[in-house]
Amino acid sequence: MFKGDTPLRNRMKQKLLAGKTALGVSIMIPSVQLVEMAGKLGYDWVLIDCEHGSISLETVEYMVMAAEASNITPIIRPQKNDPELIGQYMDRGVMGIQAPHVSSAAEAQEVVNAVKYYPVGNRSLAVGTRSANYGFGISLTDYAQQANQDLLVCVQIEDKDAVDNLDSIAKVEGIDVLFIGPSDLSQSLGHPGDAGHPVVKKVMDDAFCKIIESGKLAGTAGNLEITPRRLEQGVKYYYTHLTTLLAYSSSVFLGNAKE
Repeated sequence: MFKGDTPLRNRMKQKLLAGKTALGVSIMIPSVQLVEMAGKLGYDWVLIDCEHGSISLETVEYMVMAAEASNITPIIRPQKNDPELIGQYMDRGVMGIQAPHVSSAAEAQEVVNAVKYYPVGNRSLAVGTRSANYGFGISLTDYAQQANQDLLVCVQIEDKDAVDNLDSIAKVEGIDVLFIGPSDLSQSLGHPGDAGHPVVKKVMDDAFCKIIESGKLAGTAGNLEITPRRLEQGVKYYYTHLTTLLAYSSSVFLGNAKE
């Protein structure tokens, strides 16, 4: 079924590897319906945010099912970069990870190890998981090979130490995307919440250049105003927050409706 040179089943990763921008939306709320809406609205992927949200492991699985039914790629952000926790999310069928607070090449390698199977990583391989189609119509050998090809690994560069170690992190095999986290990075640089501060802006701009020069994909999040600049800078893995979308559309709606 999956033998030979098989095509990617991860449509978002396929789009990124083709040099195109993949646009996503971050959801922190445990809601199957919101994932469905994001898919029907045309987003390429959804970030299921368990780091800052209130989404349980069971609900993650339901949200992944909704993503698959709505032709949108589900990516997980775990509470922390714990191999056992990451493995549980992977077994639910997510198509990639956005790992928070990765500050060294060693930490980046641990993320790859937790997501990918041998020979790329050392993720636990089990019979009958949802990610492996419950074992129906595919052998574990073929599944492991396909998963290593399909799954996307994104690490978040959001601390000063991470920026200092950016070159070595970018050299880790198995990493697809290096994501600059504006909020935590601004805090780490001494300007919490002010991603537009000249110091923070310069660090982010330099980081995007380094990431692209390394051959990796650059990622970040942003609002409507900053989006054109980020895309011009070569950011390909890009999303905005559900709350940002609500705030913008509500402002327009209420502004037009007021007498």
